[in-house]
Order: sequence, then C-alpha cells, then structure tokens
Amino acid sequence: MKKIIIAFMALSLVSGLAFAQSDSRGSTSLSDPDASNIGNDSARQALREVSVDRFEREGSWNVHMSPDYGVISGRLFEGSPLAKEPLNDADNQEMEDSKVFGVKVEFFKRGINSFYITSARPIPIEGVTKTVSVWVCGRNMGHQLWLLVQDYNGNSFEIWMGSLEFSGWKKLTTAIPPSPDNEHGIIQQSVYHGDKPGLRIVGFRVDCNPMEARGSYYVYFDDLRAVTDLYDLENKDEDDMMDAW
Repeated sequence: MKKIIIAFMALSLVSGLAFAQSDSRGSTSLSDPDASNIGNDSARQALREVSVDRFEREGSWNVHMSPDYGVISGRLFEGSPLAKEPLNDADNQEMEDSKVFGVKVEFFKRGINSFYITSARPIPIEGVTKTVSVWVCGRNMGHQLWLLVQDYNGNSFEIWMGSLEFSGWKKLTTAIPPSPDNEHGIIQQSVYHGDKPGLRIVGFRVDCNPMEARGSYYVYFDDLRAVTDLYDLENKDEDDMMDAW
C-alpha cells in the first residue's frame, strides 16, 4: 500500500511539472503568479481573464521623459506576438487585434533616468484584479518595467513587472498584492459601499540601467490583460442600489 501511495505522489508530481513547463514563452511557467491563490481566503471566486487594452487605437497611449536625458516618441505598428494565446471571451472575438504600440527613446547621455508610457485616461478593470500581464518586445537591455495603477480610493501604486533584458516577445505577468485588512496597501473594494470594485491601469514606467541608457532604444507593447474575480459583481442583488453618485 505504501508503494502505491509513493508511486501515485510521484506520478502527480511529474504530471504537475509537465503542465507547468508546457509553454516556456507563453503564459504558464513555474515563475508565473497563480491568480487563484492570490488573496484567496474563501472558495467564493469567479475568475475571468479579460482584455484591458489591445493597443489598437491611435492617441490612446502617451509617452514622456525628462528632456534633460533624451527624446521619446511612440506610435502604432502592424504586428503581433506569434505565441499570444486567443482570449476566451466570446464578446470580444470580433475586435481588431493587428497592431502593437512601439516606443523609441534617443538618449542624450548616460544617467539614472526613467520614461513613461501612460494611457490617455486610467483604464478601469471590474472586479478584484489578481494579476496583470502584457506582451513586451525588448532589446535585451537591463531596464526595469513597472506597472502604474490606482486603487479603489484613487491612491497610486507602482508594481514591478520584470526586467527587459531579453530579445523578442515575452509575456510579463505580475500579481496585484491583496490588502491585508482592506485599509492598507492596494484596496480594490469596500465592504461598506455598494458601488463597483475595481482597479485602474495608469500605464508603465521604465527605469533605465545607467550603463545601457545610451544611443537609441526600442520597445513594443501588446495585449494588456488581467485576471479578475467577478464573484461580487455577478452575485450582486438586482435591486441593490449603487453608491456611485
């Protein structure tokens, strides 16, 4: 009996590793955050992966940096990551998805500086957001990408997404830290009010590696998504009033 149990545990472990390592460029790897375990203090979850923005509309994203360090420009290009998986969302299957947003930075000098890629207006995500992901095409520079968000109370936060020290397209995913007591940290909902919970995506910041902030640098973005828990929204009483006035 003991051998059977050990064999079963070994088979489960091998199967789990095979699943976790099935797609080295895609969404599943051992290092990716698991949305189902983030802030999960009960079985009441209704997780959905939703599209936040596909970078398809001119003028919807802006770029800026200090003029003391260089010149920055951004615009749309035709293209898409080949490894990108289609979103399982019947309502958005017909939406156009053929462009990416490119950013070009021409540095004047080496130094400790940053540049920003911001949405024309903060993009709301309904529900309680667990993870946010974006496809990035880097140029193997040691710059660092940060996600900029606003929480339910309008407070601003920055969350590290990863290093841009890779070539080609790569999906970067970050977890949204849950508030420990719904009073500190990133707060996404209120237990006292009946308005919609949510998070707002402001944009990204790239902190440049001082040794590599020289010449011209190019980076591209596509397919900004989130995994969000819509349990409270889907189970809200139809006659419950909204406190958003």
